[in-house]
Amino acid sequence: MQHVHPHPEEHLTSSAMLQDIVIGLSDGLTVPFALAAGLSGAVQSSGLVITAGLAEIVAGSIAMGLGGYLAGRTEVEHYASELQREYREIDEVPQVERTEVDELLAEMGLSESTRAQALQELTADRDQWVRFMMKYELGLEKPDPKQAPKSALTISAAYAVGGLIPLSAYFLTDTPEQGLLWSAVITLACLLVFGYLKSRLTGQPPVLGALKMAGTGALAAGAAFLVARQFEMK
Repeated sequence: MQHVHPHPEEHLTSSAMLQDIVIGLSDGLTVPFALAAGLSGAVQSSGLVITAGLAEIVAGSIAMGLGGYLAGRTEVEHYASELQREYREIDEVPQVERTEVDELLAEMGLSESTRAQALQELTADRDQWVRFMMKYELGLEKPDPKQAPKSALTISAAYAVGGLIPLSAYFLTDTPEQGLLWSAVITLACLLVFGYLKSRLTGQPPVLGALKMAGTGALAAGAAFLVARQFEMK
């Protein structure tokens, strides 16, 4: 009779997706908001702000997605390179590798007799030996080769969703000044909520996290607005 695990473990997948959503949303809320704020201080047409904002969202989501994909591929390639190196070292200097295994087991608090038995069993299987060294010597977990495209899509989508939030106010107002006012209200509220939830999920002080997230967005938007206004005055 086939045994079915009553509780499938999906912690790594969920964690990776959550991390990608956080990366995409945080930048998506902040960068287009700052751009729209800067343009609001320099132009008199909401249409120009919308056009430039949409162009930035498209370009930003592509760039962020590509960055996520390359980061995922780099992790896979790094793991493969270290895996090959470990196999080569086990074949070429097995005694050195056995000593390293024994030292790792000693750090885990195993007695000398237990270490001797564990060392014999671990090194009897070449693949098991390598997996042990990868995890406990190098601290590397085998990455999911499908994670890179998943990360690219998740980060891109999250960036686009986050970017449309501050831009949405300009669709519903007549002037850039009105759009900026409502955009600031909507975006800062979203940043507060997002910063609070992000900090709760990561075990950080939620109120402080919310204030930090909103403060970063407000600072970026304010700086962009003031710089654009200075150029407009000239």
